[in-house]
Amino acid sequence: MARRRVMFTFPPELITEPVIFNLGKQFKVVTNIRRADVTEDRGWVVLEMEGRDEDIERGITWVITKGVRVDPIGKDIVEG
Repeated sequence: MARRRVMFTFPPELITEPVIFNLGKQFKVVTNIRRADVTEDRGWVVLEMEGRDEDIERGITWVITKGVRVDPIGKDIVEG
């Protein structure tokens, strides 16, 4: 199983959409929110994803096509 940590930055129009839920369900990726900040007009999430590498890649590609910015994180903010 592969594990990847990323930061999602959501545009205002996607704040209320269940993007992370759909990512997990559609691509069989286990998601773990490590940190987040969401307001009415912006939002970001530090997300840990676990699953098959190809499923994680397909899921990230799908999230990007939805309009979410995805940035890799080398080390988990919570774990230090």
